[in-house]
Amino acid sequence: MFQKILIANRGEIACRVAATARRMAIRTVAVYSDADANAKHVAACDEAVHIGGSAPKDSYLRWERIIEAAKATGAQAIHPGYGFLSENEEFAQACASAGLVFIGPPASAIQAMGLKAESKQLMEKAGVPLVPGYHAADQDPALLKKEAGRIGYPVLIKASAGGGGKGMRAVDKAEDFDAALASCKREAINSFGDDAVLIEKYVQRPRHIEIQVFGDTHGDCVWLFERDCSVQRRHQKVLEEAPAPGMTEAMRKRMGEAAVAAAKAVGYVGAGTVEFIVEQRAGGEMDFFFMEMNTRLQVEHPVTEAITGLDLVEWQLRVAHGEPLPLRQDQLTIHGHAIEARICAENPDNNFLPATGTLRVYRKPACTAFAPAQLSDTGVAVRVDDGVREGDAISPFYDPMIAKLIVHGATREQALARLDAALAQTHIVGLATNVQFLRHVVKSPSFAQANLDTALIQREQAVLFHQETVGLPMAAAAAVSTALLEEKATEGADPFSRRDGWRSHGVTTRRFEFEFGGEHAKAELAYLHDGALQLTAGGVSASLAFTPTDQGIDIRYAGQRSLARVYTQGETDHVFTPQGATQIIAIDLLAHAGESQAEAGRLTAPMPGKVVSFAVKAGDKVTKGQALAVMEAMKMEHTIAAPADGVVAELLFAAGDQVAEGAELLKLQ
Repeated sequence: MFQKILIANRGEIACRVAATARRMAIRTVAVYSDADANAKHVAACDEAVHIGGSAPKDSYLRWERIIEAAKATGAQAIHPGYGFLSENEEFAQACASAGLVFIGPPASAIQAMGLKAESKQLMEKAGVPLVPGYHAADQDPALLKKEAGRIGYPVLIKASAGGGGKGMRAVDKAEDFDAALASCKREAINSFGDDAVLIEKYVQRPRHIEIQVFGDTHGDCVWLFERDCSVQRRHQKVLEEAPAPGMTEAMRKRMGEAAVAAAKAVGYVGAGTVEFIVEQRAGGEMDFFFMEMNTRLQVEHPVTEAITGLDLVEWQLRVAHGEPLPLRQDQLTIHGHAIEARICAENPDNNFLPATGTLRVYRKPACTAFAPAQLSDTGVAVRVDDGVREGDAISPFYDPMIAKLIVHGATREQALARLDAALAQTHIVGLATNVQFLRHVVKSPSFAQANLDTALIQREQAVLFHQETVGLPMAAAAAVSTALLEEKATEGADPFSRRDGWRSHGVTTRRFEFEFGGEHAKAELAYLHDGALQLTAGGVSASLAFTPTDQGIDIRYAGQRSLARVYTQGETDHVFTPQGATQIIAIDLLAHAGESQAEAGRLTAPMPGKVVSFAVKAGDKVTKGQALAVMEAMKMEHTIAAPADGVVAELLFAAGDQVAEGAELLKLQ
């Protein structure tokens, strides 16, 4: 076995690979950029080498520097993780030329599957089912539009060299095709250095089901069952589960054999994923079509590990070292059900806008150390894979994923319950996240009943977005209880320092003012003569009692009992309860007196990034909702729209300019 490997990646996947290597007594070398000098993955490895600037193109995409680092530290092999250089055949070939083992498939397999158009032609020859589409090399826009009409709308435009939902647009009608094509090509050239696209029929009510395959250097290949990745936003996965609900043994076998045929067609070695789009028809019947093959380990591989009890990174290392596959196909079995939730720094209520900031609070549910075989119904069935710690910053340079939360249960219902409980115990303060949104998805009728397709989020948007599961009464009770506990902590021994509002006669009333859910709110707290408290908030007037515990504050108010964990940051209380989480802001009337409203007509950058283009010029009249500019940040394009009718007074930047978060892009009168 290898004695030392270099991990050519960052974040949670670098920590994940390092964990298995450590268990196998293999030493590890980390690489890091300027932004990652103090990152968790650097500390997780035995050695670390600085390879460049914060932007990926200056560090994690500089394969020459990575190979130099491997040779300088005596590493025998390089694990690419996923993303970055993991599917770069030039990098794989360069490793081989440098005498290093690339822990992944041969460069020829990456090349064969790397371009969607060519790979589909190859799959057609191998007898793997394909979605009707255009996969040829001619990229004339007029021809592409003509082919879209031939295929029939709706169609899907996809970057040929792409993945992860980048460079992908669904188009419903011909008049929208040109703008969608231009946007796809921009994203594709920025993300992959290649703006070629393919056109496919957009399958109605599709499910996204993928098969995990594994090949070795001895000619053997197996499939390790399927994962359902249908819950997506912006064509990027949100929740993944294994096995796929509703999958029959007959269809599972057909899909698995098709995936193995696809892998063998390119002489595949190592871990790979064959992705299929599944069309659901009346009566419950399903057809599947080859979509693409990811020639690397997938983000969602832990759910496969959970239901098989296997360590896929260990398999990667053994296969790369020339060993045969550890198990035959007939030795592989499914145990229970597993679900993975991707916890990301983003604001779902604002079109999933990525967020940056510092993890002021980062608390995780109780979980096992990494050991897939322990993820069973007999032990703790929660796992967290992450690459950050409390106090770390989420920067604009990399993917906004903070962590992966994986649960396992004997049944899907048990796994769902465990996932919701684990999400409730995930407390993050300092930037926007999708944790509460994930809880809404898990509880939504469609997901709970396994009515899955890639439009689930859109279909269930009424119960997924702008949901306030902790109302003002309980939020105010938590904020007031926290304030009283803080006051109690400052009391002295003498009776004159007491701050509990007690009077020898009459009732003392205190007024609290808050901002809650974007609205101004008031609460009144009465100190009754018998020592009891009466709180009036949000139309509710009831006795308030609370007790501090190690797990938070045990609050009894208005017939409800809730254990709230409150984290105070400045004037904001971040309240986490089993029912949900919210924020409530204390208003200091004296401190805020005289503040003016924000200047109207300002349009600012929602995050650090690059201005791609302006759709208007000074003097143009615009209407509310009209697209004004396009920004690129965290590998995605974001459209800046007019908040109201007006006239463009001035453009303050030019296309290509880098801007900071909050920078005013243009003036609108």
